[in-house]
Order: sequence, then structure tokens, then C-alpha cells
Amino acid sequence: MNQPIYSRRPTNNSAIPDTIFIILIANGLLFSLQQFAPRLTFEFLALQPIVSPSGYITPSFIPWQLITYGFLHSTNSLMHIIFNMLMLWMFGRDIEMLMGPRRFLIYYITCIVGAGIIQLLVGVLQGGGVPTVGASGGVFGILLAYGMAFPERRIMLIFPPIPMKAKYFVALLGLLEFYLGFSGVNNGVANFAHLGGMLFGYWLMRFWKKD
Repeated sequence: MNQPIYSRRPTNNSAIPDTIFIILIANGLLFSLQQFAPRLTFEFLALQPIVSPSGYITPSFIPWQLITYGFLHSTNSLMHIIFNMLMLWMFGRDIEMLMGPRRFLIYYITCIVGAGIIQLLVGVLQGGGVPTVGASGGVFGILLAYGMAFPERRIMLIFPPIPMKAKYFVALLGLLEFYLGFSGVNNGVANFAHLGGMLFGYWLMRFWKKD
């Protein structure tokens, strides 16, 4: 899927493509719901672990949580939802224009579900897990797609403020998440879920390319 940059660029009328707009609205609405019914949304919509720290199967996991957790965010900091939605808007626009609205939605949801599956498996291997929320799995999948679709594009990093080709940025990001996940330095962040989003995104991109 190493395609050249296409001619139609986002304009003032298409700065937020249809699917991304819907995703942004859905995240905003559910974030608002979290403020009014935090316990209800957390128990039924956050991704609950399937194994407790004591090794028992928990009844709190419900299959739909593999999707709904990706539309919830931490209520302790606005930066969680702001950063994820900003990254989705920045990198997702070109990917939606490339894939089309329907395929983009399939890709995004696949990355969220894949990230959730990996997070659950890691929880089992670690002898228990913690509830997970956030769109990061989908966002990391979008970043992976961006690096594959536009590998030669240059991205200006925030820190350090240097330009870097998208393919190197994505590779570096993946290695960083791998290190943080195994080292435990970034405790409290679902690094393996991020990797899961990238992994499932890569598989789907390869499948579509063959198809």
C-alpha cells in the first residue's frame, strides 16, 4: 500500500472527514456520560480483565467491551482524550481519504478490538489485569497505517523538534512501546494494547493489499 500522495487534500470543507467526525462525536458523548454516570460506564463499557489477580475467571468481562472501551477515556485528566482525538484527527484524515469512510471505520474498529485482545492476553499471562479505557489502540493503528501508506512523508516531532520520515517515526514508536511494555517503566499505561493496535492494523493492511 505504498502509494503516492493523492491529489485531493483536506480543505476547509473536509478538514474533518465523515467517519472521523462521527468517532470524535462518539468519544465526546461517552466522555460526557462518564462525568454523570462514572460507575455505570466503567463497569459495563470499560474493558474488564478476564482473570483476577488471584487467578479466577471474572464475571465482569462482557464481549462488547472490546469495542466500547475504545470510546472511553480517563476522567482524571482531559489530556487523555484530547491527545488521542488530536492524533486521530491529524493522522487519520489522510488515511480515511485513502481508504474511504467504510473501510476506514472497519480498520479503526479492528485496531481497537485487536488492542483489547492483546491487553486481555497480557493480563492473563501476568496473572490478572486491570480495567482499560482509551482510543490509543485505534490511534496507534492509524499511525501504523500512516507510516505504511506515506513512508517518505516527513513528520515534525514535538520533542525533540526535528523532522523524521513517517516510516522511521512509526518504527521508533513501536520499539519504544515494546521497551516500555517489557520494562514496566511506564506503569499504568497499556503499552501492549498500543502494540496490539499496530499489529492488527498491519495484518489488515497486508490482507487488503493482497486482496
